[in-house]
Amino acid sequence: MTQILQDILKLSVSERIIMVEAIWDSIAEKDDQVELSSDAKQVLDDRLEAHKRNRDEGSSWTEAKVRIKEQL
Repeated sequence: MTQILQDILKLSVSERIIMVEAIWDSIAEKDDQVELSSDAKQVLDDRLEAHKRNRDEGSSWTEAKVRIKEQL
């Protein structure tokens, strides 16, 4: 384990959450530099096409969030 990671793990949970949010925001600012694998791109393309064929299929974010929380 690197020293940086050891130091991060000494932070409180709320401090680590703030750090993760800051890291995520810095990644999102450079989203054009994040490359997906060809497999990941294919999965996304397939799902988008499936959605276009049947827009009524699937779940809303609210429904999905409830299912996720039930699994935790």
